[in-house]
Amino acid sequence: QVHLVESGGGLVQAGDSLRLSCTASGLAFTSYAMGWFRQAPGKEREFVAASSWTGRGTLFAESVEGRFTISRDNVKNTVYLQMNSLKPEDTAIYFCGASTNWEWSTHDVEYWGQGTRVTVSS
Repeated sequence: QVHLVESGGGLVQAGDSLRLSCTASGLAFTSYAMGWFRQAPGKEREFVAASSWTGRGTLFAESVEGRFTISRDNVKNTVYLQMNSLKPEDTAIYFCGASTNWEWSTHDVEYWGQGTRVTVSS
């Protein structure tokens, strides 16, 4: 059974940093590109960032480009989202997702984690 478990969320102030982690089990981790999405209250789930199978390729939403980085450790089966210069509009539940392709709509994600909440106060 596949499990993706996120951690690292919390309450921070604007300008602070957080690092989210997502550890996978039950799947061949290197066969999956890994992505982060977020869902703010009353809004659709949106793409944030993705890491290719090796980690050499990355993709970011325009809203986080230059502030967030994504990395993965294929030994620990973990993907990370480093979030810097956080803004109140980054407040959301953050989900990691696993996909065997490089398409990042929510429909393309095959496995989801349960989410971790990030709240950024102004």
